[in-house]
Amino acid sequence: MSVAGERNESVPSEKNGPSDKGAGEGASDVDGLIESNWEEVVDKFDDMNLKEELLRGIYAYGFEKPSAIQQRAIIPCTKGYDVIAQAQSGTGKTATFSIAILQQIDTSLKECQALILAPTRELAQQIQKVVLALGDYMNAQCQAFIGGTNLWEDKRRLELGVHVVVGTPGRVYDIINRRSLRTNYIKFFVLDEADEMLSRGFKDQIYDVFRTLPENIQVILLSATMPADVLEVTKHFMRDPIRILVKKEELTLEGIKQFFVYVEREDWKLDTLCDLYETLTITQAVIFCNTRRKVDWLTERMHQRDFTVSSMHGEMEQKEREVIMREFRSGSSRVLITTDLLARGIDVQQVSLVINYDLPTQRENYIHRIGRGGRFGRKGVAINFVVEEDQRTLKDLEQFYNTQIDEMPMNVADLI
Repeated sequence: MSVAGERNESVPSEKNGPSDKGAGEGASDVDGLIESNWEEVVDKFDDMNLKEELLRGIYAYGFEKPSAIQQRAIIPCTKGYDVIAQAQSGTGKTATFSIAILQQIDTSLKECQALILAPTRELAQQIQKVVLALGDYMNAQCQAFIGGTNLWEDKRRLELGVHVVVGTPGRVYDIINRRSLRTNYIKFFVLDEADEMLSRGFKDQIYDVFRTLPENIQVILLSATMPADVLEVTKHFMRDPIRILVKKEELTLEGIKQFFVYVEREDWKLDTLCDLYETLTITQAVIFCNTRRKVDWLTERMHQRDFTVSSMHGEMEQKEREVIMREFRSGSSRVLITTDLLARGIDVQQVSLVINYDLPTQRENYIHRIGRGGRFGRKGVAINFVVEEDQRTLKDLEQFYNTQIDEMPMNVADLI
């Protein structure tokens, strides 16, 4: 079997051709943006020529209208092109490649046909949930393979037949190496959050995995930024890729009502939050703090006042995090206090209220956070607690996202 790792040698003319130069030029912009070379925009799922069962899955999942990235990237992906998409978290990237994969796999063939690599266990599990939910009416099988799980169990699951494999690079390479995962039927290779993955030092493992894949594989790469090492990966792995850039002004804050509450002193935020508690539990709410210590402190203070809240941050054990997320997803826990750990790639359908107890220190995280509520055109409300020194940051966020953040009205509960 000829492998994808030899792809460079097998198509030298393409690698040195104009497409390569284009990717390089677009990326050499100051802020590491690629230049789009695909203009087609399809603004309805019904017009994308998708399988009937897949459309049913899309609508059952709660999607109504495709997001900016979905309107641009689903079609070239389903047409078999290699695609580089640059877009922030919270814009619907996971559903973009999930829909493209589900459209093209043959569910009657009990072999792995798509391989997705992600930088974290949580994101891998989240992708698995999205693929299973969207592919529900097609009976598509998707399994996540991540560190810290039983290899024998993984092997047994693969023997039963899995159409889509998603995982972290180390574990995926391991199951390929042990010959538990056969790669000869894989048609799609997806690198999600490529910049994150490379910054975590997964480069060698990604190359190792890629060398085991069939030569004619379709590659889809998604990244919020385009640093040099991401572009290097695209040159080695991709043939004449379609490039799609969703600029920050196209990121959808549409459908999310944004408010601020002016709090005179930092230590009055707690009372403000307690006053809002009844409003929080009408729906499900996520409260963001900037540090793990603050998360623990706020959780403890809320408990002392007999308010039911749960909390999660990166210092917790994996198992504990999974239990908390399960409770929150099922609705048995209604208010979750967390750090930016949760701002990337975790979608809880019922969240329609996000509170920034602290404004994010990085403005890019604002959309990741408030994108938890009102994703993909669903309605949502974001409330920002603002002390004196935050006023400038708030103005900066309004300018950066070209949006308006109003003072919170008394009847905020009616808007959720």
